[in-house]
Amino acid sequence: MPTAKEFTIRLEDRPGTLGKLCQALAEEEVNILAYQQFPFEKGKGSVRLVVDNPAKAKAILDRHRNDYTETDVAQVKLAHRPGELGRAASRLGDAGININYGYCGTEPDTNATFLIFGIAEVGKAVKILEQVAAAAATT
Repeated sequence: MPTAKEFTIRLEDRPGTLGKLCQALAEEEVNILAYQQFPFEKGKGSVRLVVDNPAKAKAILDRHRNDYTETDVAQVKLAHRPGELGRAASRLGDAGININYGYCGTEPDTNATFLIFGIAEVGKAVKILEQVAAAAATT
């Protein structure tokens, strides 16, 4: 179970800003694997992205003078069946780990869905999520 680098980018809340950001990444062959967008404050929005080439994305964001932060997040691929998210969330809760947020993405080669968890204790969470995924694979 890997950790991933997530970029949270603050954008003006107006038509075209997301398109410009995504186009700048696409022009440099950076693939967006996971995406989430939400309001940040009046006139601003936040976009969370996990990409296939974080170093290149960082250079693009810097070059375009985007306001952003980088965070390590837990990335997990769970079996596609009822209860898997509940099992993962429960195991994290049992370990005292709070899930701050979550969203989905897609692996580029297999088109398999994965989950992104924004968690303060990423290293500890990844170990637990690895156990959950391994247990699900054997049942």
